[in-house]
Amino acid sequence: MTLKIIIGVLVGGVLGFSYYKFIGCSSGTCPLTSNPYISTLYGMILGAMISANIH
Repeated sequence: MTLKIIIGVLVGGVLGFSYYKFIGCSSGTCPLTSNPYISTLYGMILGAMISANIH
């Protein structure tokens, strides 16, 4: 169970950063996608939540 959550956090972090890098907001007005740290953290949290609920 713990390994599954760790993998979910890592995958979510990579996807969050990828979203910032390739799709993100260049004007700086988007709170989630204009900052790589926030985007990566948001992806990690979502990855943990999704991986914890998969049975």
